[in-house]
Amino acid sequence: MKKAGIFKKISILVLVLVVPGFLYYLLTSQGKNRYKPLPIFGPKQLAKTTHRIKGKNIPDTIFHILPDFKLTDQNGKPVSLKTFDNKIFVVGFFYTHCQEVCKLMNKNVSFLDSIYAKNKMVNFVSVTVDPDHDSVGTLKNYAKSFKPSSAKWLFLTGDTGTIYNLARKGFLVNALKVNKDEFIYSDKLILIDQSKRIRGYYTGASTDEVNRLNDEIKVLISEELRKNDTPLY
Repeated sequence: MKKAGIFKKISILVLVLVVPGFLYYLLTSQGKNRYKPLPIFGPKQLAKTTHRIKGKNIPDTIFHILPDFKLTDQNGKPVSLKTFDNKIFVVGFFYTHCQEVCKLMNKNVSFLDSIYAKNKMVNFVSVTVDPDHDSVGTLKNYAKSFKPSSAKWLFLTGDTGTIYNLARKGFLVNALKVNKDEFIYSDKLILIDQSKRIRGYYTGASTDEVNRLNDEIKVLISEELRKNDTPLY
C-alpha cells in the first residue's frame, strides 16, 4: 500500500511539472506547429542595444516592469518587489467587506493555491483597495476563512496612495475609492513572471478564465525553467 501511495505521488508530480514542460518543449522546438509564447503586456520601447537574428541587427525591446513598493502582509511582515525575486506570482485586488465578487475571486485563488502549494516558484497575492478598513488584523482573520494551503498566499495592506498608484501604474488596472463603502477596482487576476513583467489578465470570478490561468501558469513555469536552464525534474 505504501509503495502504491508513493507511486501515485510521483505520478501526480510528473503530470504537474514534467508533462507541461515536455509539451512546451515540443511546441517550441523546430517544426511547423510552434508554440506562441505568452504575451508581455504594458507599454514598451526600443532600446539602444541590439541582437542579431539571421544576420540582421534587431533592436532590443524594453518592456514594462512593476515598480518597487512597500506593503505589509497579514502577519505584519514587510513585503516589497524583492519578496518575489525568482518567483512567478498572481495578483488580485479586493476588500474584505466586499460581499460577492471578491469572495468568489479569492475562492478561485484558494483553488489555485492548493494546486501550487508545494511549488516554490509560484506565489499568490491579494491586495486590499480599502487599507483604511483592512488592517493587518482584519486581513489575518479574512485570510483564515479561506484556509490557505501554503504560506505563499499573501494578503497585503498599506497606505492608499501606494496601493492605488501601484494598481494603476504597476499592474495597469483601476483602483479608486468612490465613497465610504464603494470602490472601483479590477476583477482581474494578473500573472507576473520572474522578470516582474505582466504576462496575462484573467477574470477572477470566471471558472473558465481561472482554468486558463492555471494552464498558463504551467506554461510560464516551463518557460522560466527553460530560460534558466533548470531541469524539469
